[in-house]
Amino acid sequence: MSNRICKMLKINFPIIQGGMGNISNATLTAAVSEAGGLGTIGSGTMTPEKVREIIVETKQKTDKPFAVNIAINVSPYTDRLMETVIEERVPVVSLSAGNPAPYIPVLQENGIKVLAIVAAVKHAEKAAEAGADALVAEGFEAAGINSNLELTTMTLIPQIAKRVTIPVIAAGGIGDGHGLAAALMLGAEGVQMGTRFIATQEAPFHENYKNAVIDASDTATNIIGRSVGQTRRVITNEYAEAIKEQERAGLSLEDFQALTTEMQHVKGAVEGDFKKGFINGGQISGLVESVPAVKELIEEMMQEAKTQLEKVRQIL
Repeated sequence: MSNRICKMLKINFPIIQGGMGNISNATLTAAVSEAGGLGTIGSGTMTPEKVREIIVETKQKTDKPFAVNIAINVSPYTDRLMETVIEERVPVVSLSAGNPAPYIPVLQENGIKVLAIVAAVKHAEKAAEAGADALVAEGFEAAGINSNLELTTMTLIPQIAKRVTIPVIAAGGIGDGHGLAAALMLGAEGVQMGTRFIATQEAPFHENYKNAVIDASDTATNIIGRSVGQTRRVITNEYAEAIKEQERAGLSLEDFQALTTEMQHVKGAVEGDFKKGFINGGQISGLVESVPAVKELIEEMMQEAKTQLEKVRQIL
């Protein structure tokens, strides 16, 4: 497939891995890029030194393009991470959780394509005006930290696509070829996925995490943090239920943040301890029924999307 996203990012398929914060790793990132998509390293709250290690390891595993996600207001090392991605000549950087405008020019001056992650039309217009190369418009169905605006992908994508001229990538609630086809019909030119890549053979996460995604129903995910103005979508487990109970009792913002650090996510996702850690998960979890190789997943998605789009063409 060839469209603006594929040409811009130098990838074969318009499928991008979402940043996974402190559980990011070179193995899955490289696998997505090797399969023709765009793998992504999420910097989370990791030190620039740790992020550099993952970047170097990713380069050893693939010579294909990949991205680094920097959560501007989440990371305590944002400025140093900008220096790191420039020094390591990372081809693509996605910017989230903050205003991307101050960082876009210097990244582009160093040959880096910039994706801005947005959750509303206003944010999209500002990011486009600031010079972003493309937008990732993320709906409330997505895993992990979400916008308090709670706009869904179905409503968000067409509104943003109508208001900007740069390419739009859809994120949130997408995990198969049907979702890819739907995103294209809504005006997006590609998709970003996180939860679906958890349940893949190359993903070095605990089997408990993968099984939780596989076993998830349509109502298996839950929002924690709404009571303190910080929404995060997780797959319901013992730890998340304990947090919800504390919220009902009047949990403070500071206490919520202490309970939802990246370390607690590592406990759940990497160590598989659901009593001491949470696991991010999007609403797409209810559709995931297998653990394929990344290459198999991406190729199947592309074929499924083509089939669905041809069915629609015949219907119309």
